[in-house]
Amino acid sequence: MVSFLVLISAIVGPLDGVDGPSSPGARLEVQGHRGARARRPENTLAAFRYALDVGVDVIELDLVVTKDEHLVVDHNLFLNPDICLGPGAARIRGRVLVRSLTLDELRRYDCGTLRNPRFPTQQPSPGERIPTLEEVFKLLEETEGAEGVRLNIEAKSVPSRPDLTFPPERWAEVLAEALKKPKRRARVNVQSFDHRILRELKARLPEVPISALVAESLPDLVELARDLGAEIISPNLDWITGPAVAALHAAGVRVIPWTANTPEEWARLVDLGVDGIITDDPAGLIGFLKAQGLR
Repeated sequence: MVSFLVLISAIVGPLDGVDGPSSPGARLEVQGHRGARARRPENTLAAFRYALDVGVDVIELDLVVTKDEHLVVDHNLFLNPDICLGPGAARIRGRVLVRSLTLDELRRYDCGTLRNPRFPTQQPSPGERIPTLEEVFKLLEETEGAEGVRLNIEAKSVPSRPDLTFPPERWAEVLAEALKKPKRRARVNVQSFDHRILRELKARLPEVPISALVAESLPDLVELARDLGAEIISPNLDWITGPAVAALHAAGVRVIPWTANTPEEWARLVDLGVDGIITDDPAGLIGFLKAQGLR
């Protein structure tokens, strides 16, 4: 009988210009979600330093834009009052759009003092400001032993609310400018739920891998990757299946689900044969993999 992988490969063939997934037995990639959200304030330099210290392969982070068009690292288009304090350590009242603030104004907000109520194991880091992408690159470049660590950069966008951020074409232009140094392009991939951004970026920087984020549905993932020229599909961990992983691997596409935080979730994804796992607790995942002889 012809194997499933051979059959799929015969049907879809490899994606042009896309490197294949990790070979069997290859090291599973550990991605620290927002740095290490379970342990340090998310998307801060403190979280990224922690992630580097525990040995992540990739730091996952989110980008939004300020009024004066600086790329800054935050998951939300509006500042989250549960994890950020306003100027003078005041609690944030109302909705504060990052896009409405200049970088200097944004620097007055403290996003390290409040512990995220969802993560009781998180250690606060008082005074942490929302960093710029440039500061994250500098951290990587100046940290001894971090030469091989990469960034998984998510461009945040709500297609139905174009007033909140850049349009796709502008996102691609600004990202291309931020990645103009070859050494930086070589250590990143860009992901987004707004696949228009990925398409625009691929047209400008074809050498930069793109990852299509998939949320609450499971479309034809091979066709999605082929359409975008995506090297990676990053699905909700609860929606990915063994046949979908096999089909993507046969098409030369890597699979890196989000966001898995428990040994049960890690074990299931390892059994599915994924190429990496995005987690809020990278130290826990690394310990789990070591215990299984996988790292």
